[in-house]
Amino acid sequence: MADATATRTAHPSACEACAMALAPAELAAHLWVCPSCGFHLPMPPLPRLELVADPGSTGPVVDAPRGGDPLVFSDTRPYAQRLAEAREATGLGESFVSAPCTVGGVPALAGAMDFAFLGGTMSAPVGERVARLFDRASDERRAVVLCTASGGARMQEGSLALFQMTKTAAAVAAFKRVRRPYIAVLCHPTMGGVAASFGTLADVLLAEPRARIGFAGPRVIEQLLGHALPPGFQRAEFLQERGLIDRVVARDRLHDELARLVGLLASGRPG
Repeated sequence: MADATATRTAHPSACEACAMALAPAELAAHLWVCPSCGFHLPMPPLPRLELVADPGSTGPVVDAPRGGDPLVFSDTRPYAQRLAEAREATGLGESFVSAPCTVGGVPALAGAMDFAFLGGTMSAPVGERVARLFDRASDERRAVVLCTASGGARMQEGSLALFQMTKTAAAVAAFKRVRRPYIAVLCHPTMGGVAASFGTLADVLLAEPRARIGFAGPRVIEQLLGHALPPGFQRAEFLQERGLIDRVVARDRLHDELARLVGLLASGRPG
């Protein structure tokens, strides 16, 4: 279990879009949206859960189980050291947390990824926790709302991390048989194995403004194709125009939109 009072909030010192200096108190007050240019910066997972849930409805927050270093991986630093540093910096055991709540009065399970924890990457424990969340939602007939922010599968765990794509996709498929709503909120950035698995398998795909969403990064794609990509490529608005996501929703309107959609979907499905 993650203790909400013990977790630490990572504040960027400057906006990545306009480079404006950001004061932590001001940033939190603006829901981690730049007050100068409106760019939606990565938001810590616990405030994000509170944003998704109806006020006062959030139950105990569950952290993903702590994994180890199955491949004894090392690049410039050992993976075990990187894990320890991420846990110290965020106060979390892994890059994903979840909690029971209600959304629009409908019983739900909400989950959020922490980009400050190794780029929000999906490890074997994270994939297991996501799959268990859908299993629990099936058993308890709850809706699911997940906020993704990830660089993809965690490279330090190799195939063990890649396997989580099929595990989580299978969990979503099983969950859909109980006909309860699943809504994904694709936050900046949602890339790689998360975008290619449970992140984009929802009934409704919402995205935050200007969020980058895709599989490979734009530089990799440009090198492969040998020419420049169109303006706005992989941004949420670009994808909405082409029908790949359903709606772009600003953070200050997110809860109301989720409450409306979950209520509509739940009312139209036997519960």
